[in-house]
Amino acid sequence: MEFSVEVQNLTKRFDDFTAVDNVNFSVRKGEIFGFLGPNGAGKSTTIKMLCGILSPTEGRGTVSGYDIVKEQNSIKNTIGYMSQKFSLYHDLTVRENLEFFGSIYGLSGKKLKERIGYVREMAGIGDRMDAPVDILPGGIKQRLALGGAILHDPPILFLDEPTSGVDPLMRRNFWELIYEFSREGKTIFVTTHYMDEAEHCNRMALVIAGKIIALDTPDKLKNDLPYSVYSLQTVDFIKVFDIISKLDFIEEAAIFGSDIHILCAKQYKLKSVLSRFLKVSGITDFRIEKISATLEDVFVSHARRLGV
Repeated sequence: MEFSVEVQNLTKRFDDFTAVDNVNFSVRKGEIFGFLGPNGAGKSTTIKMLCGILSPTEGRGTVSGYDIVKEQNSIKNTIGYMSQKFSLYHDLTVRENLEFFGSIYGLSGKKLKERIGYVREMAGIGDRMDAPVDILPGGIKQRLALGGAILHDPPILFLDEPTSGVDPLMRRNFWELIYEFSREGKTIFVTTHYMDEAEHCNRMALVIAGKIIALDTPDKLKNDLPYSVYSLQTVDFIKVFDIISKLDFIEEAAIFGSDIHILCAKQYKLKSVLSRFLKVSGITDFRIEKISATLEDVFVSHARRLGV
């Protein structure tokens, strides 16, 4: 099997703070690989080490076969990188931004013109090529930043929280572009804190406090959860949550919108046991049903187990 990214014992410390703690993973060529975790989990630091922006404190890794410490310049020629801040020059026009990115990648003449035309269509820029970036809508800025990252048609894309701060429709449209790039054979490494986005990845790593706590396909991670998951709905929301949070046979209870998600050991017939318990406690208006686990259930389970 061919890998686009390989990492062994990768660690990054800033003085006494360990941002990335001895992580190991490989990214297969052509797959969408997700790095899922909360803010401060070490996702951006990891991606910056892989892109040659930061050097690791310990460990080693390769991107496109190039060493992330010794061959950083070679790596930069084979990747596209989109940062959280979209990496655009807001006082320049769209055209000026793309021409600048093209010059960095060594593009010129007919090739640069062709690639700018591609980005113009992909990003839906239309007749705004000579408009200042600062006045563009957020979704256009997002796609333009992606266009800057793929202007030189790299085989690997590193996308750091690419949909942060945009609305759900724009997020969906952006993921359609990611799927398109994946179908073209590009390898996509994407960091996110959105659980629903992680469902789109071929494989993903759950990251907490700089450590990878689980890594597999989304379906495998959910199927391997050692608990049954139930959804409870009630008008006595706060009272019920307080009650079930104190029950020994409840592994976890977490609020999901207007529902309470409950995790318990698989041997328990929770619906009948909890129904009796709530009725004895004076709660009669409720509904419990067994549901499929979500990635958020998986993440909460791991986080609570680690005391986070």
